[in-house]
Amino acid sequence: MQACPPQENESYAKNRKEDAKGRKEDKMKIDWRKEFGGAITVCDCEGIILEMNEKAIAMFAKDGGAALIGQNLLDCHPEPTRTKLAAMMREGKTNAFTLEKNGAKKLIYQTPWFEGGEQKGFMEIDIELPAEVPNFVRD
Repeated sequence: MQACPPQENESYAKNRKEDAKGRKEDKMKIDWRKEFGGAITVCDCEGIILEMNEKAIAMFAKDGGAALIGQNLLDCHPEPTRTKLAAMMREGKTNAFTLEKNGAKKLIYQTPWFEGGEQKGFMEIDIELPAEVPNFVRD
Protein backbone atom coordinates (compact mmCIF):
# COMPACT_ATOMS: atom_id res chain seq x y z
CA MET A 1 0.00 0.00 0.00
CA GLN A 2 1.39 3.38 -0.97
CA ALA A 3 0.97 6.40 1.27
CA CYS A 4 -0.30 9.70 -0.10
CA PRO A 5 2.50 11.61 -1.84
CA PRO A 6 3.91 14.57 0.06
CA GLN A 7 2.49 17.96 -0.81
CA GLU A 8 5.41 19.41 -2.72
CA ASN A 9 4.18 22.92 -3.35
CA GLU A 10 1.19 25.16 -3.83
CA SER A 11 0.85 24.11 -7.47
CA TYR A 12 0.60 20.45 -6.43
CA ALA A 13 -2.22 21.25 -3.98
CA LYS A 14 -4.04 23.29 -6.62
CA ASN A 15 -3.78 20.44 -9.14
CA ARG A 16 -5.12 17.92 -6.59
CA LYS A 17 -8.11 20.19 -5.88
CA GLU A 18 -8.77 20.51 -9.61
CA ASP A 19 -8.50 16.72 -10.00
CA ALA A 20 -11.02 16.21 -7.19
CA LYS A 21 -13.36 18.81 -8.69
CA GLY A 22 -13.10 17.10 -12.08
CA ARG A 23 -13.94 13.72 -10.58
CA LYS A 24 -16.96 15.19 -8.85
CA GLU A 25 -18.13 16.90 -12.01
CA ASP A 26 -17.62 13.72 -14.03
CA LYS A 27 -19.40 11.75 -11.29
CA MET A 28 -16.46 9.39 -11.16
CA LYS A 29 -16.25 7.36 -8.00
CA ILE A 30 -13.24 6.77 -5.84
CA ASP A 31 -13.49 3.17 -4.74
CA TRP A 32 -11.88 3.55 -1.31
CA ARG A 33 -13.79 0.53 0.01
CA LYS A 34 -12.03 -1.99 -2.20
CA GLU A 35 -8.69 -1.86 -0.36
CA PHE A 36 -9.92 -0.44 2.96
CA GLY A 37 -8.04 -2.00 5.90
CA GLY A 38 -11.20 -3.44 7.44
CA ALA A 39 -13.79 -5.88 6.11
CA ILE A 40 -16.93 -4.24 4.70
CA THR A 41 -20.03 -6.29 3.86
CA VAL A 42 -23.16 -4.59 2.51
CA CYS A 43 -26.59 -6.15 2.10
CA ASP A 44 -30.06 -5.00 1.06
CA CYS A 45 -33.07 -4.86 3.39
CA GLU A 46 -33.76 -8.56 2.82
CA GLY A 47 -30.23 -9.56 3.82
CA ILE A 48 -28.95 -10.28 0.30
CA ILE A 49 -25.23 -9.48 0.16
CA LEU A 50 -24.67 -6.78 -2.44
CA GLU A 51 -21.02 -5.98 -1.94
CA MET A 52 -17.92 -7.16 -0.10
CA ASN A 53 -14.55 -5.45 -0.20
CA GLU A 54 -11.30 -7.40 -0.65
CA LYS A 55 -10.76 -7.76 3.10
CA ALA A 56 -14.27 -9.19 3.64
CA ILE A 57 -13.84 -11.60 0.72
CA ALA A 58 -10.56 -12.84 2.22
CA MET A 59 -12.01 -13.00 5.74
CA PHE A 60 -14.92 -15.16 4.56
CA ALA A 61 -12.90 -17.20 2.02
CA LYS A 62 -13.59 -20.51 3.80
CA ASP A 63 -17.33 -19.71 3.65
CA GLY A 64 -17.27 -18.92 -0.06
CA GLY A 65 -15.61 -15.50 -0.30
CA ALA A 66 -16.90 -13.53 -3.29
CA ALA A 67 -19.43 -16.33 -4.00
CA LEU A 68 -21.35 -15.05 -0.96
CA ILE A 69 -22.41 -11.99 -2.97
CA GLY A 70 -26.04 -12.62 -3.90
CA GLN A 71 -26.58 -14.93 -0.91
CA ASN A 72 -28.56 -14.07 2.23
CA LEU A 73 -26.25 -13.13 5.08
CA LEU A 74 -28.76 -14.37 7.63
CA ASP A 75 -28.02 -17.89 6.36
CA CYS A 76 -24.38 -17.33 7.40
CA HIS A 77 -25.24 -16.73 11.07
CA PRO A 78 -26.25 -19.27 13.71
CA GLU A 79 -28.94 -18.63 16.31
CA PRO A 80 -29.34 -16.51 18.36
CA THR A 81 -27.19 -14.15 16.25
CA ARG A 82 -29.43 -14.63 13.20
CA THR A 83 -32.57 -13.49 15.06
CA LYS A 84 -30.75 -10.52 16.62
CA LEU A 85 -29.33 -9.43 13.26
CA ALA A 86 -32.73 -9.77 11.53
CA ALA A 87 -34.30 -7.57 14.22
CA MET A 88 -31.54 -4.93 13.89
CA MET A 89 -32.04 -4.86 10.13
CA ARG A 90 -35.82 -4.62 10.42
CA GLU A 91 -35.70 -1.90 13.11
CA GLY A 92 -32.79 0.03 11.56
CA LYS A 93 -30.68 -0.20 14.70
CA THR A 94 -26.92 0.17 14.97
CA ASN A 95 -24.86 -2.34 16.92
CA ALA A 96 -21.22 -1.83 17.87
CA PHE A 97 -18.95 -4.04 19.97
CA THR A 98 -15.43 -5.36 20.29
CA LEU A 99 -14.46 -9.00 20.35
CA GLU A 100 -11.35 -11.10 20.57
CA LYS A 101 -10.96 -14.12 18.29
CA ASN A 102 -7.82 -16.16 17.61
CA GLY A 103 -5.77 -13.57 19.50
CA ALA A 104 -7.01 -10.64 17.39
CA LYS A 105 -9.08 -7.84 18.88
CA LYS A 106 -11.72 -6.41 16.56
CA LEU A 107 -14.27 -3.62 16.40
CA ILE A 108 -17.53 -4.70 14.78
CA TYR A 109 -19.87 -1.94 13.61
CA GLN A 110 -23.22 -2.99 12.14
CA THR A 111 -25.53 -0.27 10.89
CA PRO A 112 -28.23 0.51 8.33
CA TRP A 113 -27.26 2.37 5.17
CA PHE A 114 -29.43 4.91 3.42
CA GLU A 115 -30.01 6.41 0.01
CA GLY A 116 -32.13 9.53 -0.37
CA GLY A 117 -33.07 9.31 3.30
CA GLU A 118 -34.56 5.83 2.88
CA GLN A 119 -33.03 2.74 4.48
CA LYS A 120 -31.77 0.52 1.69
CA GLY A 121 -30.00 -2.15 3.68
CA PHE A 122 -27.48 -2.97 6.34
CA MET A 123 -23.70 -3.07 6.51
CA GLU A 124 -20.98 -4.43 8.74
CA ILE A 125 -17.50 -3.00 9.17
CA ASP A 126 -14.99 -5.29 10.87
CA ILE A 127 -11.73 -3.60 11.87
CA GLU A 128 -8.79 -5.31 13.57
CA LEU A 129 -7.60 -3.27 16.55
CA PRO A 130 -4.24 -3.07 18.28
CA ALA A 131 -4.05 -4.82 21.67
CA GLU A 132 -4.24 -1.48 23.45
CA VAL A 133 -6.53 1.25 22.15
CA PRO A 134 -6.32 4.62 23.87
CA ASN A 135 -9.57 6.37 24.70
CA PHE A 136 -9.52 10.18 24.63
CA VAL A 137 -12.25 12.19 26.31
CA ARG A 138 -12.62 15.54 24.56
CA ASP A 139 -15.20 17.84 26.08
